[in-house]
Amino acid sequence: MGSIVTVLTLDAETVNALKHGINFKKNREDGKCYIIYKDNRGLRACKNQCKHQGGLFIEDMEDIDGNRTVRCTKHNWKLNVSSMEYVNPPDCFTQDELVVWVNEGVQLVELSPPDPWNVDPKTPEELEVGEVTVTYLTHACMELKCGRKTMLFDPWLTGPAFARGWWLLHKPPEDSLERLCQADAIYISHMHSDHLSYPSLKTLSDRRPDVPIYVGDTSRPVFWYLRSSGVTLTNINVVPFGIWQNIDEHLRFMILMDGVHPEMDTCIIVEYKGHKILNTVDCTQPNGGQLPSAVDLMMSDFAGGASGFPMSFTGGKYTETWKAEFIKNERKKLLNYKAQLVKTLQPKIYCPFAGYFIEAHPSDRYIREINMKNSAEELNALTRKLNPSIKTWTPKPGSVLDLSLALKDPSSSMAITDPPPNTQLYMNKWEFDLYMDEINSVITDDIFKHKNWIQFYYRWADFKDYNLVVRVIETDEDFRPFPNGYDYFVDFLDLSFPGQRPERDHAYLEIKNRVGVMRYIVKNGLLWDSLYIGFQNRISRDPDMFHFRFWNHFQIKLPTKRPDWNLFLLQETSVPVQADSHR
Repeated sequence: MGSIVTVLTLDAETVNALKHGINFKKNREDGKCYIIYKDNRGLRACKNQCKHQGGLFIEDMEDIDGNRTVRCTKHNWKLNVSSMEYVNPPDCFTQDELVVWVNEGVQLVELSPPDPWNVDPKTPEELEVGEVTVTYLTHACMELKCGRKTMLFDPWLTGPAFARGWWLLHKPPEDSLERLCQADAIYISHMHSDHLSYPSLKTLSDRRPDVPIYVGDTSRPVFWYLRSSGVTLTNINVVPFGIWQNIDEHLRFMILMDGVHPEMDTCIIVEYKGHKILNTVDCTQPNGGQLPSAVDLMMSDFAGGASGFPMSFTGGKYTETWKAEFIKNERKKLLNYKAQLVKTLQPKIYCPFAGYFIEAHPSDRYIREINMKNSAEELNALTRKLNPSIKTWTPKPGSVLDLSLALKDPSSSMAITDPPPNTQLYMNKWEFDLYMDEINSVITDDIFKHKNWIQFYYRWADFKDYNLVVRVIETDEDFRPFPNGYDYFVDFLDLSFPGQRPERDHAYLEIKNRVGVMRYIVKNGLLWDSLYIGFQNRISRDPDMFHFRFWNHFQIKLPTKRPDWNLFLLQETSVPVQADSHR
């Protein structure tokens, strides 16, 4: 049975005081010691214990790499903490890493065992041609056929994601929804709507609501919104991390958590007759950086651009030139990180996916033009340059990888079957009106005839005791004040609603939200990821700093039970007042 144990907790002040390079820390409660390495990419950590004979590491006075190497007090073994590799003697061990969870402070977490996929190992058997096939449908949705069973990943096959901010770039094969309904098992990695798509699952709900669906045991349940969604699914299975789940005598899978967002994000290993397929999906640090090497097929995201930062930010340094340069650099870093990860893990085949979305709505033209993304072709070219022996696959909707053929002869043109030449690969029209009408229908809801909805909603949200003042302005499509819309302040220090900014020192956010999306979120008690990740707002801040607690709460930690608006309307005894730019 796998477990997750927090071995050391550091508060925000201690984390901020960490120096670049090596930091030695001790848990005062049990006396155990740890090493934390800090650089521009973040933090890495491990136990202060040599793998040779358990000696304690100290500073290496002969460190010529610049505060990266520690020396064991027993036999002078040396560990490069920046890479977690032993350098004296060379090529012997790598140090087991701890997962670094960043909240307001930092938690060092130990996975036990760190490599659970090695429990009950299977010897790979020779596969017949056609026995294991992987079909790319669109975005993050893959269909795996393993012997007699079919498994589907993350079926976003129709409709938008993040309210109406993301739309499918690749056109799914015509029979994609039929494939969904015929699947023997479905894995949904996390609750974001480009992976958990209620419009797509509505078809499943109507036709086969009992298909087994598997999700990880995250602290924010993946299907927290199911009861309110209008979708009925009767066979949702929440499984623990790091435990093999058997589908039949040959097929099994294991769900692993993300080291950066363990409360919501997961990845998966599927194994058939000893052959492993690793899908890291959107995980920032899948399984805390501990992953199996030499898997048969590895899949991961690649594109970037899945955040409102910095595209939705205004004022100060956020000029078009600054944004373009920042985006360019971030995409390059992501590309290099993914290529290096593939190089480290050495899969036999690598496929970048889960990045094929577009900001297709005409009102999001600005975001579409500035939010440049990595291309799968570019990542695969870099991967081949660093790892000539790794076969790469740039998927097209409906293309099929035959694992047996690809393993026997990676150079074989028969291993991958592309769709016919006249197949439409890219979407050229979307059902904007259908989904926009549903969202905008709430603008005139009775709730918003009463100004007190503001207090009712934010008290339901229950975020407070944080010195932040937020001004929220309802806007039209072009982020201009919505006629008769609300314009209000929320002081989260005491959860009050002042008419203007208080005179005390405080952090300040001004958020302009498209009125339809904001009211749809408010009425249904949805998370604010649709606003932020979906590019449905414009944000300015003073000072220019990220408020983790605020965004983490409104994007992940809101109550799972929607606000009781019937109770609110019953309690509201005043004459309905039309919204008139109230503050």
